[in-house]
Amino acid sequence: MASIRLFVLLLLALPGLLHAQQAEPPRNGTLAKIARDGYITLGVREGSVPFSYLDDKGRFIGYSVDLCMKIVDEVKKRLNKPVEVKITPVSASNRIPLMANGTIDLECGSTTNNAERARQVAFSPTIFVIANRLLTRKTANIRTLADMKGKTLVATAGTTTLKQMTALNRERNLGMRIVVGKDHPESFLMLETNRANAEANDDILLAAQVAGSKQPADYAIGTEALSLEPYAIMLRRGDAPFKEAVDAALRAAFASPDFPRLYAKWFTSPVPPKGINLNVPISPQLQKVLANPTDSSDPAAYR
Repeated sequence: MASIRLFVLLLLALPGLLHAQQAEPPRNGTLAKIARDGYITLGVREGSVPFSYLDDKGRFIGYSVDLCMKIVDEVKKRLNKPVEVKITPVSASNRIPLMANGTIDLECGSTTNNAERARQVAFSPTIFVIANRLLTRKTANIRTLADMKGKTLVATAGTTTLKQMTALNRERNLGMRIVVGKDHPESFLMLETNRANAEANDDILLAAQVAGSKQPADYAIGTEALSLEPYAIMLRRGDAPFKEAVDAALRAAFASPDFPRLYAKWFTSPVPPKGINLNVPISPQLQKVLANPTDSSDPAAYR
């Protein structure tokens, strides 16, 4: 009889024991770090409009920042405690080292997920799909990369575009002089001040630069797509529990009826501080990703 009573007591206690086990904070990894420190650190960019940038009030805003805040909400839910958000500005050159050494927990910018980077860091499901193109003045009569033979091209330090242009310059024997901007605004400034004949960059970033320029009608974005690349939010490698939280947050965001409004806020509406409107509707490639989220780095997955 005593053994039966003990068995019944164990059954009654089991749900509470299971709940306690589920509520136990993680012992290692990024979630444990956040639980211990009480804050999560977001790496943000200063000039990647409309993904991650500074507004006229000194706040970091953008499409990627909004999606990172969805992830923060998921982390709070999983840890069942308040989590402070700390912001650390990063650049194209230092974003991966700062992720690898633990300075930032999420990188909320305009970062391409590719196989080379995936050996150093991990990526969320794709949040945007871009093509690399050339931006020129209309008067330059430059329509393709072949037209850049012997001319000066600018690309931003630490980007996949810079690496790609360097390789194409060599492979196609173009003899271009490639100069490097420390960030996207400086790269555009080199084009604007005639220190470069063309800027190579992601088409969506080029569209933002043109829309925010003094004379938007002076510029043309090339129709030649030099590559197709997925943007994603970066996190540390080898951290399955945190990756699962990131993926779950973005899958829920993509499936939410609020997502079209979130997209429209940044890509088909005036954005601060200048009120520019990029007028970029959701592409077929992005629609495919939203319906079936993937963190693939293979460009073929987005064609």
